[in-house]
Amino acid sequence: MRLNIYIASFLFLMSFTVMAIEEPEFISIEKKDAFEIREYKSKLIAQVLVSGTFDSASNKGFRLLADFIFGNNKTNEGSKKIEMTAPVITREASEKIEMTAPVISEETERGWYISFNMPKEYTKETLPIPNNSEVKIIEVPSEKFAVITFSGLVRDKKYVEMLNLLNEEMKKRNLEAKGPPVLARYNPPWTLPFLRRNELMLRF
Repeated sequence: MRLNIYIASFLFLMSFTVMAIEEPEFISIEKKDAFEIREYKSKLIAQVLVSGTFDSASNKGFRLLADFIFGNNKTNEGSKKIEMTAPVITREASEKIEMTAPVISEETERGWYISFNMPKEYTKETLPIPNNSEVKIIEVPSEKFAVITFSGLVRDKKYVEMLNLLNEEMKKRNLEAKGPPVLARYNPPWTLPFLRRNELMLRF
């Protein structure tokens, strides 16, 4: 079973490079260089809560969600593969975060939410039901986010640098963050750092 999950995950990531995949819909309210204000439409997500370091929790969460979309689910007709989407979303489970600290420190174990957006063709009633009770299906209402886009590897120094820039842009506009930062990653792990697309987001 574990081997099948790894193979499915590999194929999932391979497809990032060979076909266009669905991304969540939003309205761009303001855009200036790498900074943007977006209003996202309501959406359906599959989410797991995992613990560990940033990297270990990301890997575990991804495997659990990949297992769900590749068929560990049930419908009236049996299991069903769910089409992939991007990005993979990571956020810390705690609502109280020390913004001056490197919150993705590889040495620090925390609780993390990892989520996939579900294809917009589905509603909560029509989406296959996860067999694994750790996978939760959640309806997310329309939300506004301040977003900064960057490339490269997501490491402590880069994360804090981008978070500081994002906070500066929000202060200029008198926007107050509600909740912890959200990290969106769009590329498979073998993508060259300068080609990677990452987004750091704060809801307001």
